[in-house]
Amino acid sequence: MAVPTDTQQTYQTIGIREDLSDMIYNIAPTQTPVMNLIGKENCSSTFFEWQTDSLDAADGDNKNIEGDDATNDAAAPTVRPGNYVQLMDKVVQVSSSQQAVTSAGRKKELAYQLAKRSKEIKRDMESRITQNYPSAAGAAGTARETGSMESWIETNEDRGATGAAGGFSAGIVAAPTDGTQRAITEDLLKGVIADCWTEGAEPTHVITGSFNKRAISGFGGIATLYRDTGQSKQQASIMGAADLYISDFGQHHIIADRFSRDRSALVIDPDYWCLAYLQSFKVEKLAKTGHSERRMLSVEWGLKCKNEKASGVVADLNIV
Repeated sequence: MAVPTDTQQTYQTIGIREDLSDMIYNIAPTQTPVMNLIGKENCSSTFFEWQTDSLDAADGDNKNIEGDDATNDAAAPTVRPGNYVQLMDKVVQVSSSQQAVTSAGRKKELAYQLAKRSKEIKRDMESRITQNYPSAAGAAGTARETGSMESWIETNEDRGATGAAGGFSAGIVAAPTDGTQRAITEDLLKGVIADCWTEGAEPTHVITGSFNKRAISGFGGIATLYRDTGQSKQQASIMGAADLYISDFGQHHIIADRFSRDRSALVIDPDYWCLAYLQSFKVEKLAKTGHSERRMLSVEWGLKCKNEKASGVVADLNIV
């Protein structure tokens, strides 16, 4: 059907007001579950240290002759591990004109950008914590690096063929060597949990990526696959995932972390990890060199592993 002659249409009209929503939609994930689980403290040096200790192995043959002289037992010294802090920042520069105009979805561009960069740094920290980064002392021309969870863990581990643990030695935390990937199984997870228990640990959380989170949901030791609605008339939910795994040695919360290493499942006790801050989050003005404003958001922190035997890792897992 033809449009009548001289009909005014939107295609020729000048001055139609734009319809721009006053909202900005961003679905990039910002959850940092491990950072939220572990503790926080301050440190006073770029290399911060602590001490660990252990007891002698149990000896059921400990016996002595009546009236005999006492004999000294050898005393082992404490172990003194340490880690380096890592300096992270995000720098924002916004022109004075941009600050003056009216923008949709935010009042001022500078404040909006700073809020956005703060979320980005927290994502960076979560990624650093949960993956396999080594520590580095740094130098005049290189940055310091903090060793991550997987790099710390060396006692309670299960790795694929040719895989090897990293661990702390001579002041440095080394990254593990990746091995042959394989499917995660319930026996692998139970084995690492049992190793932790044998060392005296009671890990409460398993951190993994999406693929292996789904694989764990199929294990036989899951707590339940339904939700009890009681006497309510609410329709029962169909549950296809497990958030709680029950082993012979306790209950373990299964947490999917978007920033963790997909090929590893970390078995941790959060009480034995914490963030050590040399410089807490802060925003500083940078030198003004023209018609713009600059701000630097920064944080300097390190990962403290109070005792690596309190946690474990099932490494070299399939991710598809």
